Amino acid sequence: MGLKQTGFGVGRIVTLGGHVEPGESAAQAAVREVFEESGVTLAEADLEHAGTIEFVFPARPEWDMSTVVYRARKWTGEPVPSSEIIPAWYRVGEVPYARMWPDSAHWMPEVLAGRYFDAVVTLGPDNESVAGIVFS
Repeated sequence: MGLKQTGFGVGRIVTLGGHVEPGESAAQAAVREVFEESGVTLAEADLEHAGTIEFVFPARPEWDMSTVVYRARKWTGEPVPSSEIIPAWYRVGEVPYARMWPDSAHWMPEVLAGRYFDAVVTLGPDNESVAGIVFS
């Protein structure tokens, strides 16, 4: 996780990740994005598929997105700041939910508990608050 410095979510604590480039799988994108954002190297084989999240922004549908969430318990290197993220470690009981997107407090505990989940998060008219969340 880390403090977002640019783009979508600037000023918030976020998980590492980003867009899938043409020709990439979601797992390949996760490996690339984590390296670009933190300098940490992940092996695709070490990623554990933790779930999916569909984000629905009724007030701004062009922001709708589908995401794949991974967990990694093995990596190489220590995180270093990039132009996009200032990485930080947090203890499981000290995740800074108040500084994250409000939806994070709903799904992040599932990731940290090692459970698999699928969720649809509908954002409120302010494009930040959670209007509803459905787990399946």
